[in-house]
Amino acid sequence: MKKADIEQFYSRLRDANPAPTTELHYATPFQLLIAVILSAQATDVGVNKATVRLFPVAPTPATMLALGEEGLTDYIKTIGLFRTKARNVIATCRLLLERHDGEVPDDRASLEALPGVGRKTANVVLNTAFGQPTIAVDTHIFRLGNRTGLAPGKTVEEVEKKLLRVTPDAFKKDAHHWLILHGRYICKARQPDCGRCIVLDLCAYKSKSV
Repeated sequence: MKKADIEQFYSRLRDANPAPTTELHYATPFQLLIAVILSAQATDVGVNKATVRLFPVAPTPATMLALGEEGLTDYIKTIGLFRTKARNVIATCRLLLERHDGEVPDDRASLEALPGVGRKTANVVLNTAFGQPTIAVDTHIFRLGNRTGLAPGKTVEEVEKKLLRVTPDAFKKDAHHWLILHGRYICKARQPDCGRCIVLDLCAYKSKSV
């Protein structure tokens, strides 16, 4: 995609949604971190149904740690891989208290040292909680980057690096949310809704349907 087209691509997404944000429900960086850990291979809707019960009871690392794995499991058992996630969340809460005074760190290395936190989760937290210009690449953004020609790549990290390189600085802070929402609701995997796409004329997808 040409530089001028990329500028137009993001401009249209911005005009349609000037203040994009995550669809996960949270009140603090800690709650966002936990929600993102729980969202792996799960839907935001499913995570929100669990955390609406969990967060009022355990809003901090200390209170969540006090639940223990079994106690936490009762709240998240409707989410896929809940036992592994419960183990990771409890271990993460313990490390947050031991190493970071109960606060979520705002640097990648410290985040990725937490159980259950990989590069994508760290990127989401750095961007959404701390306003850093990172772009977390999930399945939606990976598909969109390749399908549209915005940032084609064979791996998630390759697409991420290309997005960071081609995305104008003015759009980097919100790029993750614009792209994920567009991929989730318009540029869908099996049946992209090209008829509702506001960047259709800029897209390189050969099988467009309007």
